[in-house]
Amino acid sequence: MSTGIPIIIDCDPGHDDVFALWLAAGHPALDLRAVTTVGGNVPLEHTSRNARIALSVAGVEDVPVAAGAVGPLGRALQTAEWIHGENGLGGPELPEPTVPLDPRTATELMMDVLREAGEPVTVIATGPLTNVAILLRDHAEAWPLIREIVWMGGSTERGNVTPYAEFNAWVDPDALAVVLETGIHFTMIGLNVTHAALVTPAVREQLAAAGTATAAFGDELLDFFCRTNGEVFGLPDGPLHDPVAVAAVAEPTVVRRVRTRLDVELTGVETVGATSVDLDGVLDREPNAWVATDLDVDRFWESVGEALARLR
Repeated sequence: MSTGIPIIIDCDPGHDDVFALWLAAGHPALDLRAVTTVGGNVPLEHTSRNARIALSVAGVEDVPVAAGAVGPLGRALQTAEWIHGENGLGGPELPEPTVPLDPRTATELMMDVLREAGEPVTVIATGPLTNVAILLRDHAEAWPLIREIVWMGGSTERGNVTPYAEFNAWVDPDALAVVLETGIHFTMIGLNVTHAALVTPAVREQLAAAGTATAAFGDELLDFFCRTNGEVFGLPDGPLHDPVAVAAVAEPTVVRRVRTRLDVELTGVETVGATSVDLDGVLDREPNAWVATDLDVDRFWESVGEALARLR
């Protein structure tokens, strides 16, 4: 029986989500209880299959995967094939997943895990927060069963899909607002920190040195991911955003964070999805979130490599 922190990962794979799943499955401080998927980087059909592929490649056969929301609360789904490819995992030839899709919905699976855990569970979200918002909106009994919510999204600075908005926040800002309103312990891991997690040639060599089939598959994924980040953003050492949220739970000292006020723009021609982070307290509003401000880059990559080495 694992003695790690029980976690649920809610994701929209996406190359970086796959590495987040591998870090969650391979880190000894964590106990991955369930994976739920949401429409985000690509439509739900692909994100659900990709999560199952990620676990199958890594030999993680005992973690249920359930599909959740097709799209955001009250908005049309916007996807990111321009970074991740049409199927969400551009690059390698994808194997057929051996991990089945659970018949439960994402909300049903989350509730079952929360009820059965015997202790509060941490929810790590690496995509739009739609599933988490639906869970909290429809099941108030879930609130005390959640230890914290750690989300990769937003930014204290500029965006990556509009000048002001990060992709996960922009896809479903209403969901972020719902989650913040609950007052549940919430941490934002934004672009201001994840952009330090650059996949340099030295990092790729370090990860490939794990020597596992998982690491080899991951290197193929990074070929495509780094190329598209270079083409779109001029960042050939593509930042691997999502695993940083997992690292923040597994090894809290890897990510420095501050307690502050976090709000999200729900309207605005240029600003919808922008995260307003009041680092200087100028608005005099009650702090409602922890916001990441710095990353121990070397230790982060060490932990990812160590996790890959523990998987198949």
